[in-house]
Order: sequence, then C-alpha cells, then structure tokens
Amino acid sequence: MAEKAVDFQNPIYYTNRELSWISFNKRCLSEAKDSSNPLFERLKFLSITASNLDEFFMVRVASLIDMIHADYTKPDIAGLSPIQQLDLVTKSLHDFVKQQYQTLNKQLIPMLSENGLIMVKSYKDLTIEESEYVDQYFHEFVYPVLTPMAVDSSRPFPLIRNKTLNIGALIRSKEAKKTGKKEKRDFDFAMVQVPNVLSRIIELPSKDLGIRKVILLEEIILKNMDKLFLNYNIECAYPFRVGRNADLSIDEDEAEDLLKEIEKQLKRRQWGEVIRLEVSSDMDKRLLQVIGKELGVTEQEIYKIDGPMDLTFLMKVYKLEGFDHLKEHGYVTPQLVPEIKTDESIFSCIRKKDILMHHPYQTFDPVVRFVSDAAVDANVLAIKQTLYRVSGNSPIIAALAKAADNGKQVTVLVELKARFDEENNIVWAKKLEKAGCHVIYGLVGLKTHCKITLVVRKEEDGIRRYVHLATGNYNDSTARQYTDVGLFTCKEAFGEDATAVFNMLSGYSEPLAWNRLSLAPLWLKDRLLYMIKREEENAKRGEAARIVAKMNSLCHKEVIAALYKASCAGVKIDLIIRGICCLRAGVKGVSENITVRSIVGNFLEHSRIFYFENAGKPEYYCASADWMPRNLERRVEIMFPVEDPSLREKLWNILDTELKDNEKAHILQSNDEYVKVSKKGELINSQIVFGEEAKRLAKTSESGFVKDSRTFKPEMNPYA
Repeated sequence: MAEKAVDFQNPIYYTNRELSWISFNKRCLSEAKDSSNPLFERLKFLSITASNLDEFFMVRVASLIDMIHADYTKPDIAGLSPIQQLDLVTKSLHDFVKQQYQTLNKQLIPMLSENGLIMVKSYKDLTIEESEYVDQYFHEFVYPVLTPMAVDSSRPFPLIRNKTLNIGALIRSKEAKKTGKKEKRDFDFAMVQVPNVLSRIIELPSKDLGIRKVILLEEIILKNMDKLFLNYNIECAYPFRVGRNADLSIDEDEAEDLLKEIEKQLKRRQWGEVIRLEVSSDMDKRLLQVIGKELGVTEQEIYKIDGPMDLTFLMKVYKLEGFDHLKEHGYVTPQLVPEIKTDESIFSCIRKKDILMHHPYQTFDPVVRFVSDAAVDANVLAIKQTLYRVSGNSPIIAALAKAADNGKQVTVLVELKARFDEENNIVWAKKLEKAGCHVIYGLVGLKTHCKITLVVRKEEDGIRRYVHLATGNYNDSTARQYTDVGLFTCKEAFGEDATAVFNMLSGYSEPLAWNRLSLAPLWLKDRLLYMIKREEENAKRGEAARIVAKMNSLCHKEVIAALYKASCAGVKIDLIIRGICCLRAGVKGVSENITVRSIVGNFLEHSRIFYFENAGKPEYYCASADWMPRNLERRVEIMFPVEDPSLREKLWNILDTELKDNEKAHILQSNDEYVKVSKKGELINSQIVFGEEAKRLAKTSESGFVKDSRTFKPEMNPYA
C-alpha cells in the first residue's frame, strides 16, 4: 500500500512567528542566565531583552490587537487566529517577565554585591548619611525638573507618554482632615513623571573601600514625594510604566505628501492605544484600580513587576567605570581590509578584483571612503545610493551633500518608512534636498530595504560603474555591532544591473532582462524556489545536493514548504537563523534532514548568506532580504551572487565556522524548543574566531593602511 503523500502546507508543520520571536528573546535571556559569561555581559543581555520586549509590544502585540478590533479572523501560518495568538503570546510574555526578574533578583543583584556594587532596592534601606545625601541631591538636581500633577474636578487625568516611567500616588488633603470635611472619596490621584533628562542611576558616597552603592532616580523621588504635594498627605506611591501601540498606519495612496503624512503620524505614536501597563507587584489595589480604569487596560495587559521597571537601565550600569574585569575582552577592534590601501585610489583597488568585507571584524571605513572619495573625485559624474537606516551623525550623508555641492549628479533613495527611524530619515532627506541631491522617498506600498551604491566614473577607456552591495545598512554606528558582508565590484554586468535598479526606483522603468541581481518583489522569491527545487531534483538523481542558508528570520510558508520537500528528497539543509523561525526542524517524514541553529553573541548576527551545492558546482549568494513574506513580496530587496573563487572561500568559512560554533549556538529541537549546543571538544566562539582572523589578515600587510580608530562599544545594544 502506497504511503500517503505529506501535505507540506499543513499548519501543524509551522510555528507561530510571534511565539518564535519570544523564543529568540529567551535565547538572549539565556545569555543573561549563563554563569560562564562575565557578570556585566549578563547585565547587558538582560537589558537587551527589555529593549527587545518594548518594541515587540509596540509593534507585534499592537498588530494583533488591531486585527482583533477589526474582526480579522484569518489564521496565521500555524493555523492560529489573532485571538488565539494574543492569548498564547500574552501567557508566554507574563512568564518571560517573571524569568527576567528572577534572573535579576536571584542571580545578578547578589553577584553584583559580591563584586562590590550594591544596588539599593529601596530608599528605606539607606543609612542616615546616605538618606541626607539623597535629600540634598533631590533638592539641588531633581526637584527643579519635576512637574507634579494632581487629578481632581478641575484637572483631568494626564496624558501619559509611551514608555515613560511615572510615579502614581494616592493623596489626601491635609485641610480636609483638619476640618473634618467629608470628601466624595477618601483620596485623590496624583503623579509625577520620572524625568529622562536626568541619569536614572545615582552613585552614593561610600566610606567602605571596595564597596560602591547606587540608587535609582525613582527611589529618590519616592522618598521626597511629600515635598511635591505640600498640602496633602501621601497615602501611597508606586512607580508604573505605560506601553502604547506605536505601529504607524499610513495610507500611501491617499497621502498627498508622504513626508508630511509620516511627520503627522509620528506625533500620534506617543499617544497610541495602551497595550501594556507595568506596575509594582506590591502596588496598593486602590491605586492600581484608578490607573487601570483611566488607561482602560484589561487584566492580561497588566504586568506586575518584582523590581525596577524598564530594565534597559542596566546598560547604564554596564557603563560604570571600574568594572572592566567583569566584561568580555575577547572581541577585537575592527581591522583593516587588506585589499584597500591608503596610498592608492579606492577605485584602483576595486578595479584589480572584487573585494568582500566582513563587518564588524573588518572596518566599515572603506564604505564611507567609497562615497567620500567619490564626492571629491573630479572624474566621478554621478553617485546613487539607497539609505534605510543611517547613524545620527552620518559621514555618508555629509559626503553625499558635499558631492551635490561639487556638481555631481546625486540621487538618494531615503526610506521614510524604516520603523523607528522615520524621524531621523526625514531630517536627512530634508538636508540632502537642501544640498541639491535628488531625493526619492521610495515606492508606494513597498519599503526599499536593499543596500546598494553606484558610482559612475569617467576613465581613460570610457565610463566605468563601481558598485557596493551589502547585507546591512549604510550606518557607520551599527556597522560596529552588526555582522554583515559587503561587496565592491566594477564588473560591467553588476554596473548595468545597478543602473537598472535606480532607474526602476526613480522612474518606474523595469528592464527587459537582468544580468546578476535578483530583485524582490519582482522575481527574487521565484529564484529562491527554483534553486531549492533544483537541489531537490539533484538529490533525487543521486547528485550532490546541499543548502546552507544564514539569515535573520524565516517565515515564508511557500519557501518553508519547498525546504520540506527538498529535505524529504534527501537534501541536507543547514539553517543559521538568528531570530524568528516558523519552520519545524527534525520532524519525522518532513524535516529530518534540516537543522536550525541560532547564534546569540556580542554582535548581532545580521548577514544573509546562501549556499547551494548545485550538483558539485556550488553557488553563493548574499542578500538584503530574509526569507519572509514582507521581504520577498512587499519590499525592494536585492540578492547578489559572489563569483570570485577566493571570495567564495571567505563566505564558506563564515558558514562553516558558525556551523561549528559550540559556545554561542542554540539548536532548534523537534518540539520547537532551543537548546544551547553542548560544549564538547575544542570550544569555538565563531565571533571571536572571525575577529582573530581579521586581525591576522590585517597584520600580513599593515604598511599602507589606515587603522580604524573606532572601537566596538559593547555598552551599545545591537539587538535593539
């Protein structure tokens, strides 16, 4: 009797993307729990989980709530309706928050004390001398900044901004008590916002050598609440924090001016629907009832916190001086790129051969130099570039403005819809326009997420086009924290395709044929499906078949189904996926030949690298796109081949080393749980290996190079 065919579209073979994301944040939390990590690195990872969680609530949880409000019932990839998803997600998030605070209270705070740093839990724990210092500090620095707000018949409940930390209080009039006058109720509500313009961590003077104490700003305010409401008695006071829906809703077809429409929507972000209320676990029930009712939150939207709220403050603790011995020192400064010399034109270096760079192990400076040199090169005629996220003080923006001032034809696509960078990008877009650049705001209905720069240069033998393609953003700041690869080339086929990309973005003209680049949403998805199918067919014929793919997220149902079919045909598939993975690995009869690993380290794994065995004729690709519906169908993305044999070797080394990582890798099990890989044999931390390799390469030819003076700043949050 023939075996029943497997339905690879069956929802039981898929994991919900929101639950998969929570699983990713648990992997970050596991780094905070891991006793083999230096103590301050553990603090940093706990801070990262809190920052990640804020964004998840503001966007993903908010999106589920919006679907429910709109009576949207279509099931997701795992067959769950929005209501079912929200129930499962909420339950998982409440459990996650408990784990965060258990890690802080039971592990990290006691260990900090053992290492000479005491975090004062409450102002009630202060000595007389410390109490006096705190009162003086409040009087001099805090009191002038605060704005106490009371709520009564003439003063309505205040608007509370997204992500702000506040102190709510129940207060009773001293005058009423004196006269015995009966009020409608026994108390009034009052609050004060904890100002984010002041440091949240205040170090206390200490007489004990080797012992340092810190207290949080909200504890200083709590101690002095009576000074803010002089005519009232403070019945009780507790901190609370509000999270709001921050997902912008923009109808691009109706918007006459996209820039103005986004500016308008940004102002509304602070006042979106409340989707989370964090309160102290011991908050007075009367106070909780007042706040909950005014904000209109449900029971499941209230998160009771056993400790200080907003754990992102731990990144400030990380920055405290004097604790370097409790931090990781195995990561090196970004190194030189051997193929690019300072005593030679960067264009001359690229003409010699294609150049592949691996950031942050190799410096991002050549990318900045590529644009900066083009801006002042008399032979450069035009510069075209896409910008998705850039740094606050971007040297690339400055170079583009200078190029326009020098008479170059400068075209820049600034993606205004880059989430949480909209405001920043609006500023840059206006600056570039003012400098004389031709600025494009992207295509209606699509985000432009590809990373590409084209420099058109007049040379002795004619016009030559130089191209930079990358997996990461043109952001010199995050380039020191995210792992990405970038390619320089001046091959004509790439130059023609790059020109076609910009013509399509600026004039909506699609060429009849492409040479090397695969573009989404045009045909990148079809190209991926074709290559997966090709491996499947090769396996069936008994030819060499293998797929190794590294990306941030995988949740495209059609692509996952194709991988399942290839697995069943005998294709060995190794996936390196940092974040969301809706594919279920190791399921009998479906994905037995598929392994999934996630690497969570000091740098955020951001590069997209794909390897297809192709019957002994391997093909290597890099891309700006993950294998997600939004990337393959709703964004402008680029996948590009890497053809030079020596550069292919570099890409294989990246993939192979990460497959061997047994320090920072987590392996996805068939029950959808991730387990940290067993530390057996030689310990391999792929990120440290890549750093050492970059160091060795740079040392082989140090003369003629400029060292990158900027170092990796571990206190910054790469996962945010």
